[in-house]
Amino acid sequence: MSNAPEGPTPGFLVWRLSMKWRVAIDRALAPLGLTHAQYSLLASLLGMRQLGLRPSQRGLADHTGLEPLYVSKLARGLEAAGLVGRAADPSDTRAVQLSLTDEGRAVTGRAVEVVHRLLDGMLAPLGGLDGPDAEAFTQMLTALLDVPVPAVTVPPTKE
Repeated sequence: MSNAPEGPTPGFLVWRLSMKWRVAIDRALAPLGLTHAQYSLLASLLGMRQLGLRPSQRGLADHTGLEPLYVSKLARGLEAAGLVGRAADPSDTRAVQLSLTDEGRAVTGRAVEVVHRLLDGMLAPLGGLDGPDAEAFTQMLTALLDVPVPAVTVPPTKE
């Protein structure tokens, strides 16, 4: 008898949901000239700024879950577009601090509104973005994200 679950696994559903959301956000932000990854960086910068922080590229990578090299690439592109400023970190000469330009704050504000409207609609089955079920869903996702990824080894093949 197989231990395979009936129907889709939680991992498959999380992957499908993340892909669905990423595509929806990419499409919603296209008129603003942004991708989901760029939005993640810009919105995180905005939120961190509101907390009085000016993160390094590494700090932003840690916050977003994006690879540091990818954050660097995104930041360079957003700098070229006039949305992000990059400056040497006065406390660490190896680090680069990121900040939103005035244009970056304006575009990010518009993007946040678009994404919030989109997520409110996507979370309608849970009562919308501010619904109690959405809050419980967010708490469950946070709990899963807080768990370190376990080390798993592939057993040797039997010959």
